[in-house]
This record gives sequence, structure tokens and C-alpha cells, in this order.
Amino acid sequence: MAPANVDALYAQIRKRMVEGGEWEQIQAALAAKLNESGWVDDLRDRSKERARNMDPLSFQTLLEQVNPNAQTSVPLAVKREIISLIRQYLEKQFE
Repeated sequence: MAPANVDALYAQIRKRMVEGGEWEQIQAALAAKLNESGWVDDLRDRSKERARNMDPLSFQTLLEQVNPNAQTSVPLAVKREIISLIRQYLEKQFE
């Protein structure tokens, strides 16, 4: 598929998910799983420590420093569970 077609398909699927409420459900499930795994607390602690050592304090700089590690540190079990929820939704839509 051409990148433009992939982007259009993604936008269409996301729109359907938002309109049907599935997007919000998956986001809530992701937030709950990240919280249960301790990821949220760990990220908060790392962010606070970096903020304490930053002079001058800059939210944008803090975000740029924390974001790459935050994305790569999401537990594999959480990723798999959320991907499974998305896959289930897609299978229902394309039956």
C-alpha cells in the first residue's frame, strides 16, 4: 500500500473508533494497565528528578528528555494486551 493510502485508512479507522467509543475504551485500558504495572509512578519519579536538576525549568525540554525513554519502557505485556484489543476491533470491522 502507498503511504498516502495507509494514512487515509488509518484516519478512517481511527474516526470509526472515536465515533463508536472504542478509542476511549482502549485508552482507558492502556492507562489502567500502565498504572497497574508501575510505569506511571516510575515515569513520574524520573520526571520529577530531572525537573529538580533542571535550571531553568522548561516543560518542553523535560518532555523531550523523558519522552524517548517513556515510549521504550512500556512493558511488553501491556503492549501486547493493547495490540490485542486493537486487533479484535479490526477483526470485527473487516469480517
